[in-house]
Amino acid sequence: MGKYLYYIALYIPGGDTRRFVPMQDQQQNILAARVTVMMTTALAAGAGLLLGCVLAIPLAENRLEAYLERVAIQDDASLSEARAILDRLQHSASPACSDPELNNLRALVYGSDYLKDAGRVRGGRVECSATAGRPARPIGEFKAGQVQADGTVIYGNLAPAQDQSLRRTGIQRGDEFVVFGSHLPELGGRLPIRWAIEPYPAATPLSSKAASSAPTSDAPSDEVGRRGGTIVASHCSAVMSNCVVASMDVDDARRVESTIIGATTVAGGIAGIFLGIALCGVHRRSLSLHQQLKHALAHEQLHLAYQPIVNLATGKIVGAEALARWTRPDGVVVSPGEFIKTAEEHGFIGSLTNLVLRRALKEFREVLDKLPDFRLNINIAAADLMDPLFLPMIAEAVEKANVRPSSITLEVTESSAANHEDALESIRVLRRMGFGISIDDFGTGYSNLSYLLYLSADSIKIDKSFTRTIGTDAVTAGILPQIISMARTLNLAVVVEGIESPSQADYFPTDKLRIFGQGWLYGRPVPASEFFSLIGVTVDQPVVAASPEAAEIPVGWRPLKHGVGTASIQ
Repeated sequence: MGKYLYYIALYIPGGDTRRFVPMQDQQQNILAARVTVMMTTALAAGAGLLLGCVLAIPLAENRLEAYLERVAIQDDASLSEARAILDRLQHSASPACSDPELNNLRALVYGSDYLKDAGRVRGGRVECSATAGRPARPIGEFKAGQVQADGTVIYGNLAPAQDQSLRRTGIQRGDEFVVFGSHLPELGGRLPIRWAIEPYPAATPLSSKAASSAPTSDAPSDEVGRRGGTIVASHCSAVMSNCVVASMDVDDARRVESTIIGATTVAGGIAGIFLGIALCGVHRRSLSLHQQLKHALAHEQLHLAYQPIVNLATGKIVGAEALARWTRPDGVVVSPGEFIKTAEEHGFIGSLTNLVLRRALKEFREVLDKLPDFRLNINIAAADLMDPLFLPMIAEAVEKANVRPSSITLEVTESSAANHEDALESIRVLRRMGFGISIDDFGTGYSNLSYLLYLSADSIKIDKSFTRTIGTDAVTAGILPQIISMARTLNLAVVVEGIESPSQADYFPTDKLRIFGQGWLYGRPVPASEFFSLIGVTVDQPVVAASPEAAEIPVGWRPLKHGVGTASIQ
């Protein structure tokens, strides 16, 4: 519950996080977190606005295409109706230009949505029509039009003088003709779409995608695209002999699509808020973790757990490895790998080593006094070996605790001393002081004879990754016999990590080799008081109290198979 209260306090103005993370620079962290959230929100909202403006263009293009699709539908309908009327005139039983035929023509024109006139023409002049009747003087000639393969003549120059939204076309087949047209569809609403009718030979090609409707004859392709700051779409008809060009300014298009622009802006802002909080969470965890760890070390809030080390030949506990554990005040258990890495990265791993060393010596002082052959293993980091204050610190610690250095084994990783003369010299000094030296995680690094001779180590710890390969076909399974042979040649003791099953323990030879095991088969890490019960030792001096979580015996722990007791690691 505490960690959720911390998050709330972090982002609420005036929120107090001191009770969760008592640090001097909390206010600066909170301010930085709020600034980060505001910046990510603004940037993401800006990105959403830009995305919306970009999306507005194709949406406006789709609107223009939809508008011109309606134009194309009307063109097809009017042309179909005109051809049907021509068929009826050709098969009319009434005499040409007679009163019955004129009445029939008027009925057809007045009852049609698209037909504007119909009649007969002779010698290029109108002889009679539904609108003109039988004129006393013949109406002027039709100008030349397009002649189709079937002899039909298309006249596309019949635009009326008044209504410029009406597109008129004449079709002549034999002596019969019709004039038809269609009004451009209503734009609907208040869309800022402009249109114009242009002769299609003069239509300007657009660098864009072609529209879905295919033209007939040799008309230009329908297109949609940009002309400068204007979105333009055109629909051309071979029958009408012209193009309808619809256009919309880019700024108008963005105003029309303001809903999508607003939605992407808001969505971007919301995403920015969550992104900012996530970034702050990662940064806060990285930043505050080392601050909290420094505070925990200063107030000695870490506790220790001890994992048994067992002689595989006798099955008795002969030592223990001290392991640091940390439970934050908000109840979150931080893994050792995480806080040890944090201490190393921020340069105070020495403080952690100091705490573990002093706490372990305090808790095990009586045990080491009563059991001279018992060994307490303590991990030290590469930075410790390079620190000039480390050797005086460890000498002072064992002296104050009145513990023999020979009872302490210091575990160092293979890579910690590689190519560092200062680190190698520190190891030599520790050896002269009487401390045991064990190469931790052996097999994952340099692992060669000359290197081990150079370090003058007492023992090696085989990494648990090799233990898991026992009984498998893994490539690394063949390395174990080589490591064992190397240890036998150099007369080194071997500690095998990660033993979880009897078959793994039985794999290792116990003759002519000092070999020890450590793993869940023999016990998980437990507080000092629990460990003392395992080895049957009563300690008069109370050990440092651990947290309630640490005092519980881990699930899955079970007593040793071969009994308990002590033996020496020689």
